[in-house]
Amino acid sequence: MEYAALATILLTISFGMAILEVFFPSGGLLGFLSIASLVGAAILGFQSGPYVGVGVLGTGLIGLPVVLIVALKYLPSTRMGRKLLLGAPTSDEVLPHGKREDFLKSLIGQRGVAKTMMLPAGAVTIEHRTIDAVSEGMVIDSGQAVEVIEVRGNRVVVRSVEEDEPDSTPGDEDPLSRSFDSLGIEPFDE
Repeated sequence: MEYAALATILLTISFGMAILEVFFPSGGLLGFLSIASLVGAAILGFQSGPYVGVGVLGTGLIGLPVVLIVALKYLPSTRMGRKLLLGAPTSDEVLPHGKREDFLKSLIGQRGVAKTMMLPAGAVTIEHRTIDAVSEGMVIDSGQAVEVIEVRGNRVVVRSVEEDEPDSTPGDEDPLSRSFDSLGIEPFDE
């Protein structure tokens, strides 16, 4: 067999092993054999003649990256690729917005009763629902009236209030001193 034909066969084997390395990780063994086949193809090409050698070497140097890029493009659509690669997350998985967060934000300004002693964490009852909460930093006795002043993530912050104390409306205080969540602004809405 002529050197040019052997160089073409080794070049084809080099491309095939590069594709196999993408789809079947071998710890670099198939990649090494692919590069070795490419070098062998170039040597046989130059033994056939300088133009054939340059052609085989150029085809290998340009074709190998192209073959790898095409293989990597189709990898996610294969069965093994779907097992190796994670899918893109949905907006429900990424955005911190859900029914629980909406419910907790709706509690801001509402009043309830401390169900347990809050040192500073405990439970409060608001509208016949028991909710885990934390106080502003002071101890709140069981049975004392409380008002939800802030929601931080999934943490409800309450303060003790006197029964005859009027409800504070959100517009009465300085908006710069209020928490971001109590302003009713959704930072992730479009």
